[in-house]
Amino acid sequence: MSNCDVKKPETAKDNVSTNSIDEGLPRELSQLSLSSGSNPDEYHCNKGHSETTMKNIYGYYQAQKLCDIALLADGCRIPAHKVVLASCSEYFAAMFTGSMKESELPEITLKVDAQTLRSLVHYCYTGIIELSEETVEVLLSTSCLLQLHAVTKACCDFLEKQLDPCNCLGIALFAEQQSCMSLHKSAVDYTHQHFMQVVKHQEFLTLQTEQMTELLKSDDLNVETEETVFESLMTWVKHDNANRDKSLPELLKLVKLPLLSSEYLIDKVELVCGNVPECQPLIMEAVKWHLLPDRRALLFSHRTRPRTSTIGRLLAIGGMDGYKGASNMEMYDPRTNSWTPFMRMGARRLQFGVAVMQNKLIVVGGRDGLKTLNTVECFDLTSLSWSTLAPMNTHRHGLGVAVLGDGPNSPIYAVGGHDGWIYLNSVERWDACSRSWTIVAPMVGARSTCGVAALRGRLYAVGGRDGGACLRSVECYDPATNHWTNCAPMTRRRGGVSVCAASGYLYALGGHDAPANSAGGRLPCVERYDPASDAWVLLARLCYGRDAIGSCLLGDRIVAVGGYDGVQYLCVVEVYDSESDTWRKLAPLSTGRAGAAVVAVPPPRNLF
Repeated sequence: MSNCDVKKPETAKDNVSTNSIDEGLPRELSQLSLSSGSNPDEYHCNKGHSETTMKNIYGYYQAQKLCDIALLADGCRIPAHKVVLASCSEYFAAMFTGSMKESELPEITLKVDAQTLRSLVHYCYTGIIELSEETVEVLLSTSCLLQLHAVTKACCDFLEKQLDPCNCLGIALFAEQQSCMSLHKSAVDYTHQHFMQVVKHQEFLTLQTEQMTELLKSDDLNVETEETVFESLMTWVKHDNANRDKSLPELLKLVKLPLLSSEYLIDKVELVCGNVPECQPLIMEAVKWHLLPDRRALLFSHRTRPRTSTIGRLLAIGGMDGYKGASNMEMYDPRTNSWTPFMRMGARRLQFGVAVMQNKLIVVGGRDGLKTLNTVECFDLTSLSWSTLAPMNTHRHGLGVAVLGDGPNSPIYAVGGHDGWIYLNSVERWDACSRSWTIVAPMVGARSTCGVAALRGRLYAVGGRDGGACLRSVECYDPATNHWTNCAPMTRRRGGVSVCAASGYLYALGGHDAPANSAGGRLPCVERYDPASDAWVLLARLCYGRDAIGSCLLGDRIVAVGGYDGVQYLCVVEVYDSESDTWRKLAPLSTGRAGAAVVAVPPPRNLF
């Protein structure tokens, strides 16, 4: 081996070319100049490359050059490039890349509108497509077939913007046929929300029986009263009496006849449907609902459950909020599952009571932070104005308030509480006619922060505190005898308990069984009292143990609002389903509060 052969590997190892342009420099400087760069690799990115390439490919498409497939529709021939179509459409990707015979064919015949197909192929090259009221439906159906998902979504968004009472039913049906479930849901929701306008248009009259059934099933129909639903059904039937009369009994089952007024049942429903044998049991069921209120728990069905729009709204009024006490109100709308700010109270109050009577809020007693009050204020939900009523005979905070009766002038009772010095067993009644308070028979024992509710013509005072301990005891007031009697006690002692009457039962929610100023002892348990058997049973527990809950019956379901868990004031809101014995969460309050008065109010037209 020569010396020259031996040196070659060394020269290669140095990685320095013998004919380098730096040949005149010292060898060390030449090596340094080659190795001084920190990263000799470099990448070039042409940001407009993809756009330019697609522009060039579109040019070939327009010139019909390099095309390897032709689409045929209605005698129209559209040359194109497989790779472009397959890149945009799952339909074409499966056709051209799989084992289908079409992958080898030079021409493919499609049973679609030619102009629509041309527009969609143009979209594959440009990403642009024109939408109009005249073409959007055929574009949507064809893009669904070809699985051009971006076009399908654009068409759905376009149709959603076009929703109107005159076309929403048709759009819902079309969306269902095309399996565009998001558009279908939007159209159905729009139909429910605008039901009272929808029924005035031709589309409603041309509904098939199956579609009418699905529509009437919904509890989300936005109607002021159930009379609107019945009248809409009869309008639909009369549009084609010969073919639709036979469907009336089944469709009438979807109208909530028990929730119609007794006068309307006799004057309208009985007059129109009473001669149809299959309809008579439904009318009788509704009549029983009115004649036998004590048996309504046995008559419960989907026909006795109100539609969401007819159950009114919830008002959460005042309460403790971690500062100096809330003087504002929040309103809950079950249609949107949301809380919004409402009015403010006339004056700051804590531990007060509230009743609703003739579209008015009656705010009773409480304390203002310094002293216990006997004052009474009235808020008119129609005029949105405050006024003052005659004060109670006794100053009270921590009292319970309830209306006993369903009449326009039913009395309001203020029960127990604390006058700033002692716990009270006294009770007084507001007479709407004389506009004054009178003392009635006292309870057997004194109690404050008890739950008070009216049920089957009697008044119940449940739990609370008497200064020594939390109470299990329950008392019942009969206005006919002006006398209180003891009932079966609860299973747990409960101070700060919330009580609500529903479906012939009393429900006791939460509370505490330890000193109110301690961090522990808040109860999540719920129990129900049956006055027929004079017994309590435990039910599903609340999600959080807490006292000072505001509870109210909204429609046919109990809603538990806020409370205090011993550490913080809660914004949690839960609703109870008696059929499944479960609690589920609703939208929370905007701010946590405990001891808020929670009442159901009708939706005044000047507010909603």
